[in-house]
Order: sequence, then structure tokens, then C-alpha cells
Amino acid sequence: MLGKYMCDAISHRAGTNDCNIIHGLIFSGKDTKLPSGFYPYLAAPMYPNLYYAVKDLFGLDLKFLHFINSFGFFVALAFIGAAMVLTHELKRKERQGFLEAEEETIIVGKIASPGELFTNFILGFLIGYKIIGLFTSNSPLTQNPADFIFSSAGNGWAGLALGLLFAGLKWREKNKQKLQTPEERKIRIWPHDRVGDIVIFAAIFGFLGAKIFNSLETWDEFIKNPVESLLSFSGLTFYGGLIIAALSVWYYARKHKIGFWYLNDAAAPALMLAYGVGRIGCQVSGDGDWGIPNSAYAVGPDLKSIPATMQNFQIQVDKNADYFMSEFHSLNVPHLTAKGPSFLPNWLFGYPYPHNVIGAGIKIPGCNGPYCSYLPIPVFPTPFYETVVCLGLFFLLWSVRKKFKVPGTMFAFYLIINGIERFFIEKIRVNSRYSIFGFHPTQAEIISTLLIIGGFLLYYFLKKQNKSDQISPPPIA
Repeated sequence: MLGKYMCDAISHRAGTNDCNIIHGLIFSGKDTKLPSGFYPYLAAPMYPNLYYAVKDLFGLDLKFLHFINSFGFFVALAFIGAAMVLTHELKRKERQGFLEAEEETIIVGKIASPGELFTNFILGFLIGYKIIGLFTSNSPLTQNPADFIFSSAGNGWAGLALGLLFAGLKWREKNKQKLQTPEERKIRIWPHDRVGDIVIFAAIFGFLGAKIFNSLETWDEFIKNPVESLLSFSGLTFYGGLIIAALSVWYYARKHKIGFWYLNDAAAPALMLAYGVGRIGCQVSGDGDWGIPNSAYAVGPDLKSIPATMQNFQIQVDKNADYFMSEFHSLNVPHLTAKGPSFLPNWLFGYPYPHNVIGAGIKIPGCNGPYCSYLPIPVFPTPFYETVVCLGLFFLLWSVRKKFKVPGTMFAFYLIINGIERFFIEKIRVNSRYSIFGFHPTQAEIISTLLIIGGFLLYYFLKKQNKSDQISPPPIA
């Protein structure tokens, strides 16, 4: 289904054996039209949500999959994978005696309180009103789940029914455990038992941090519509999420007496895995986290990348001046000319992100719907690069994790390699730049540099501290 019609098929249906007419569509400065108003079949390699992926790959028209955003789907997989890795590492450190269980006192035998019943009712109501409503509502907002979730539309009867069901189940559960006299009991909770809480903390505060840092990075857009910017699921800055999530996890670990450096060491490979998997979502959905244009390529008639010249690049810039002015505020478009070897596919070096989720670029001829844009000049697919590199770094961290004997040094190593990876990928990414003493770094370059320096300093400090702790004081005479 993908790439169904190449140049031969287009030429055949257009009534010509010459591909030059197709070539003219892309490289001429004119708005050339195909004979008889024909538009070539437009392949849809981008999947804004799972509905398009399932329909394209399997031919199934499952409307409810509109709700599952592709980026969110891979983020969920990233969190699940990270949780599994973190649980494995925490259990290993518990067996080694580095982490201990915490005793907590709970009360059993009490009936459900009004507060518990109310909380469960509200949770059930929201799920029924919004989630079931998304599948049953005829509102046009259902085409964009994020818009629907933050609107007032929903299914009131489903919300009421599910709210009463949740409250009833909570009452039934507590009633079955009811004792004549409620008792206090002590239970032991190990650090690996708290992975669910840790992941939820990291997800919530990571999302907030990512939105805050992205708002700072795109301040002009944030000022225009701050509410929509904060509530939108697009526009996330990884380092903002990492910093705020780290602070929230530090607070949680301190509260529950979990060794902070041991927790960080256990989290290092999990974080790298989560980042690599999450970037798959960026690539598949086309969330705007791509690189600068590669002037060695142009967009072919089937929306695939084809080799081009510098003249072709300039023609496309002039032809799509409005788009480039809005994107770069100048027609002096930052770009790099890098042609890949012939044995590798062109999209590895320049990709136009057709049907991207954010609607960036210019309209696809003959396409109707919410995702009908492509980039007029192919860009470096940096999310794909980061997926490959970060999954490789995950396996590196996993293979050497037992060699780090000093608590915290594994995490310091993670900071160093993570910072190096991000620093170099920023060289071909599109980002706002700051002016600092004649230098023009991006926000990510500044933070990645600080992470590299911080990683080296942390490693040195922890190693030095460990040596000092191993030196025994002289005996008292």
C-alpha cells in the first residue's frame, strides 16, 4: 500500500511515457497541473494516530483508534519499558543489600469513607464522560482527541453510569474486608514496589517540565495562545521534562528513604531506553522534532525524497516563501548539503514528513482531512537518528552497569553520553537560538553542555568521596 504508485504508474495514468512532466511539478517555479486534473496517489507513511496505521497496514477501518495518538502510544511503550528495566535493576540492588524495605502502617477493616466513594465516582464519571464519549459522540471534535478531551463535549449518561459503578465497586471491596474492630497492620514495601508511583511522578512532572521549557523555547508562540500551548500534547522539550521529573523523583525517594544514587544508577539505562523508544513516536507521527533541510534532496511526485541540486533547493525556497518566512523568519533558510551513499534509502538523509501531525509545510494536492501537509524540502530525520543511537547507548549502559561500583557513577556516565548525543544532534536540528557572548547555542545545547560537565564533575566527586570513606581513622592510643 505504501508507495503504491511510482513514476511509471503516474506516467501511465497521466497518459505519457515521460517522467519529465512529473519532475516539472517539483522543480519548476510554476504551479504546473497534471493532465485532466489527475493527482498521483499519495502514500501516507506518517501516522498521526493508530487509526491511520491500522487502516494503511491492514485495511481495517476502526474509528475508535482515532483516540490513540501515535506519539502518545510510543511514549506509553517507553514508560512501560522503562518501568520494567527500573524494576529489574532495583530488585538486583535489593538482593545485593544496597536497598532496604520501608515499613508502613495501614488500617484494615474500615468501610469506604465518603471521600473514597466520591473520588471513585469522579474518576468513573470522567472516564465515561470523555473516553466512552469519544467513541460514541457524533461531535466533529472526535477527529482530534486532544480537542475533544479539553472541550465540554461528552456522554453524560455514560459518565453517570461509570461513576456509580466505580463508587459501587469501591464500597463492595471495602465492605468485604470490613472487620468489627478495624486493625492497624505493618507492611514492608520495597523500592521496586514503588516503581509505579515513581513512573507516575516522572510522567506528570516530566510533562509539565517539558511544556514549561518548550514554552520558554517558543516564547512568541506561547504568548499568542498560552492556554492552548500548555494544554496541547505537541511541543515537548526533553530536557525540561528530565530536569523537573528528576526533582520530583528526588523528593519522592527522600520521602520514602530510597538511596538516591542507587535509584539513579538503576534509572540510567531505563531513561536511555525510554528516550529511544519515545523518539519512534516523534518519527512516526511527525511532531515537528526534525532537523534542518538537506539541500541534496527534493520531494518527488510520490512524496518521497529524490536527489537534487542547489538550484532546485533555491527554487523551492522561492516558490514556498510564505512557509519558510513563517518557519525561519527569513528566506536565508539554514540547511546542509549531505548526500548519502547510493546503497542506503534517500529518506535516511532527507524526509518530507508527509501527513505530519502538526500540519507543518504545504498542502498535499488532492488530500482532504486534518493531516494533509508535507515539507517542501526534505529535512534530516533526527528522531530516527536518535532512536538508533539511544537504543545503542541503552545496550551499552546495560552491558557495563555491573562494572560501576561507586553509587552514582553509573548515572554520571549516563549524563555524559546523553549530553554528548544531544549536543551533536542539535547541529542539524531546528531550534530557537540564544545570543550569549557572541555564541548562538540552542537551549538543548546549553543544557547538554551542562550535563556533560556536570557528569564529569559528579563522577570525579563521587569517586573521590568513596576513596575518603574507605580510609579508616587511626586507632586511638
